[in-house]
Amino acid sequence: MLDIGVLGAGSWGTTLALHLYGLGHRVTLWEFRPDAAERLRSDHENKEFLPGIPLPDTLEITSDLGEACHGKDIWLVVVPSHVVRSVVERMKDLPLDDAIIVTATKGIENRTLYRVTEIFQDTCPQWPSERIAALSGPSLASEVCMQIPTSVVVASEFLPTAQRVQHAFFSPYLRVYASEDLVGVELGGALKNVIAIAAGICDGLGYGDNTKGALLTRGLAEISRLGMAMGGKRVTFAGLSGMGDLITTCNSPHSRNRHVGEQIGRGRKLQEILDDMVMVAEGVKTSQSAYDLSKRHHIPMPITEEAYYVLFHDKDPRAAVEDLMMRDLKVED
Repeated sequence: MLDIGVLGAGSWGTTLALHLYGLGHRVTLWEFRPDAAERLRSDHENKEFLPGIPLPDTLEITSDLGEACHGKDIWLVVVPSHVVRSVVERMKDLPLDDAIIVTATKGIENRTLYRVTEIFQDTCPQWPSERIAALSGPSLASEVCMQIPTSVVVASEFLPTAQRVQHAFFSPYLRVYASEDLVGVELGGALKNVIAIAAGICDGLGYGDNTKGALLTRGLAEISRLGMAMGGKRVTFAGLSGMGDLITTCNSPHSRNRHVGEQIGRGRKLQEILDDMVMVAEGVKTSQSAYDLSKRHHIPMPITEEAYYVLFHDKDPRAAVEDLMMRDLKVED
């Protein structure tokens, strides 16, 4: 049994807290808003992000970050990628002791273009890299909290760290694989959200299975190209954090990123869609970062580029699809 601090009480953070609590670990769930933390304690339910799933009376809930981290074996960071830096800034003076820091956030920071674990190391260079890990893979919170069989992967540059987290999270309904390809696992989990927005656009436009099959295949090709240019391994992008997560996110009606794309395909404007959403669609901000990374590394990413222009330059979605279809002919790679 381990002491684990789960930092972030959104749908995924709450789900992971419940999962780890159910395995017998001592879990503290951190919600940064004191009033929201009090509601979680009094309602015994996360009505905002995970309605209908009861929270045990003995699950510790706090808005005190120091309390959530003190004496823990694992710090599990599950906040939106655009607030990771501000949260970690508040953690840098907390005693790490022997804790492992795990991110379950899938995103790439705008401007710096850092992966989440790079934000950790940039903000807290005193944190040893061998104690940093990332959890990723096809894992919709709505299914994991219902204990529907799911497989994920945890990666660290130091394999024993990944294996320790693997054993802590494993259950009969959550199979966990270990990996040493931290770069590939993080990039696969983040970049697939951009392709999921493109998949949703195709759904909103009324296109069919042929279109979706082509989009996923060519989307995975450009994720892999960029990922390998940045140090990831090709095999990782064919695994759970790449192909697996891509298939789930591009097809599931529960996918926030696919939902954003679908609404755009139906003619709605991005800000209007985001204003109506309670939860964060990571792919929107990641589209900007992915576009910038493709230019930095001189990697052709045509689907990502068209998604970026639709999201941020109001390009007509049908024109974007037409431009993709009419590109110069090439040999399949």
